[in-house]
Amino acid sequence: MAAQLRTDPNVEDPDGFYAKLIELHQGLTPEQSHKLNAKLILMLANHIGDQEVLDEICAYLRTTLPEA
Repeated sequence: MAAQLRTDPNVEDPDGFYAKLIELHQGLTPEQSHKLNAKLILMLANHIGDQEVLDEICAYLRTTLPEA
């Protein structure tokens, strides 16, 4: 079965999760904040574990960027 990227909301409390992310970054330098984001991304990617899904995420995100 081919992987299929979910883009519909799937977090029980998205506002609460967003607030936790903001709180997580409070008091950090920009460099610390970037490192934290990188670690979060890698941990979530590891949790997903499916290379097809990860590839779909990367391809999808590129299409959401404004043109330079």
